[in-house]
Amino acid sequence: MAEDLTDDRLLNGRVRFKQPAAGYRVAIDPILLAAAVPAKPGERILDVGAGTGAASLCLAARVPECRLVGLELQRDLHQIACQNVQDNGRKHQIEMIWGDFTRPPPKLAAASFDHVMTNPPHLAAERADRPIDRQRALAHVETGLDLARWLAGCVVMLRPGGCLTLIHRADRLGEILAALDKRVGGIVVQPLWPGANGQPAKRILLQARKDSRAPLVLAQGLTLHAADGRFTRPAEAILRDGAPLPLGQPAGAGSAEAHG
Repeated sequence: MAEDLTDDRLLNGRVRFKQPAAGYRVAIDPILLAAAVPAKPGERILDVGAGTGAASLCLAARVPECRLVGLELQRDLHQIACQNVQDNGRKHQIEMIWGDFTRPPPKLAAASFDHVMTNPPHLAAERADRPIDRQRALAHVETGLDLARWLAGCVVMLRPGGCLTLIHRADRLGEILAALDKRVGGIVVQPLWPGANGQPAKRILLQARKDSRAPLVLAQGLTLHAADGRFTRPAEAILRDGAPLPLGQPAGAGSAEAHG
């Protein structure tokens, strides 16, 4: 592999993780995403836009009896993801596929997954200042598929009653809900509050069930940082210890903490 890689650790060392020294690098979003997926042993999960495999590896570490398939468009990131899967001894549990979600590979049959998790590109092409770095541009700016078609494709992959979990920008929540209208129900929206000082949420986690008719729930959210800038105890439990993040549950149930 031509590019320089760093050798990092996720979940307090439970996950070995190589990633580009420059270009696309993992922040906390995929770790929070993986924590929110309510996967059970034996279930199949599709990770759309898997990148270098962070979300898949974190979920696999928490639920070792589930099975994951990661789809990534960028061949160089896909190769790194495959190496990460091998380095963590997860080849029996995780399969990384290179391909374009506009034309899903034959292995990705519609209605064949219990869960789909995704961290789509956060910036609409017409409103984005595209990064010079190609990896970052493809990871952060919509290319080929806009948000509505990306989410529609995710729902197609779910079996009836299957669960979609995604993380995205809070200011695009309206677009997300419009794209999912009449496709899913039981939507839970959980804000990720930057701190306890009243700052607006920049990110949201959203979960929904295919074919459900249950009403939307706005959850109290997770506060990420304490007043001193450190992660809160619930956030630390997720990011360092691999604790689950059950969406929509009251504070104290799982790892969520009320805002304010």
